[in-house]
Amino acid sequence: MSAEYPMYALSEEHEAIREAVRAVCDAKVAPHATEVDESAEFPQAAFDALAASDFAAPHIGEEYGGAGADALATCIVIEEVARADASASLIPGVNKLGTMPIILVGSDDLKKKYLSPVAAGTGMFSYCLSEPEAGSDAAAMKTRAVREGDTWVLNGVKRWITNAGISDYYTVFAVTDPDSRSAKISAFVVEKSDEGVSFGAPEKKLGIKGSPTREVYFDNVRIPADRMIGAEGTGFATAMRTLDHTRVTIAAQAVGIAQGALDYALGYAKERQQFGKPIADFQGLQFMLADMGMKVEAARQLTYAAAGRSERGDKDLTFFGAAAKCFASDTAMQVTTDAVQVLGGYGYTRDYPVERMMRDAKITQIYEGTNQVQRIVMARQLLAGIQSEL
Repeated sequence: MSAEYPMYALSEEHEAIREAVRAVCDAKVAPHATEVDESAEFPQAAFDALAASDFAAPHIGEEYGGAGADALATCIVIEEVARADASASLIPGVNKLGTMPIILVGSDDLKKKYLSPVAAGTGMFSYCLSEPEAGSDAAAMKTRAVREGDTWVLNGVKRWITNAGISDYYTVFAVTDPDSRSAKISAFVVEKSDEGVSFGAPEKKLGIKGSPTREVYFDNVRIPADRMIGAEGTGFATAMRTLDHTRVTIAAQAVGIAQGALDYALGYAKERQQFGKPIADFQGLQFMLADMGMKVEAARQLTYAAAGRSERGDKDLTFFGAAAKCFASDTAMQVTTDAVQVLGGYGYTRDYPVERMMRDAKITQIYEGTNQVQRIVMARQLLAGIQSEL
């Protein structure tokens, strides 16, 4: 029996999205990637190009002026941007991370007020969960929000906040009921312009240097009560639900970084001559390249499978999101390291992009839950019997 449709393949629409975003990235993102890394400056040219093409926050629905991209299309966008510049890929990636709590449980008023400017490219979102003493153990946070009439007053510090100082809006998690064991944390929207909001100095990082990472300080920040996201006490559950979806985008970022490194290594291997022939002719190198390509494609397929589950809200999303993030980021680290090896001494210099890609890849094993945490998440899901039976 033959089918008239492609089985287990991307749709024509998804392929067209890849072509469109790659064209934008080749023209407007990739040419600035080295400069962005060297200067550690936010990639404004990339943001402008992505926003003009509806790729800065493609996941936002059409009812709010967005492109209405599904989870798979959003992953393709992030993957292609990361292939050109990992720092720039955190524009659509963190916009989804910051807005996902509002999309999941926010009021209609919050959605209209905050999703529309992000969709229009006139605002960006960040996600404030981690603290100096609450990283993997996010429930140990100390930032407090106290109710005073029709307002909430926030005090505390958030650390490792991506695009802090650049973003206009922040999803902030804070303790509202310290005596509760299961419902002590709530989520809020805080604006950069709110009195009492300030930022620390940018962290001096190994990679993704064009995406600023800073502390965010809340000093008696008073916000209207209607800026709470979801019901009081549901913040931690919302944070975890958000990560189920956005770990898939980190996987996509990792796939893009790995693909960019593989593409460059392949081109170099065909051009570089040693012993009178291209180094691509040597079997030892061919085996390296084969393993790199195999792992990148395996990571991509797992990521796309997870994206489908994110779009449908399947019960096994938690397992697939953790698995995709863990496998793809481990793959990115391995493939970029091997790409440096393919280039030899040249790969170790900043004159060639694989050195930057190797540094950028490392963070994908760390943020939105270290890969050790991902393995804990996966094991719990397996032991609970929550895994797809394909």
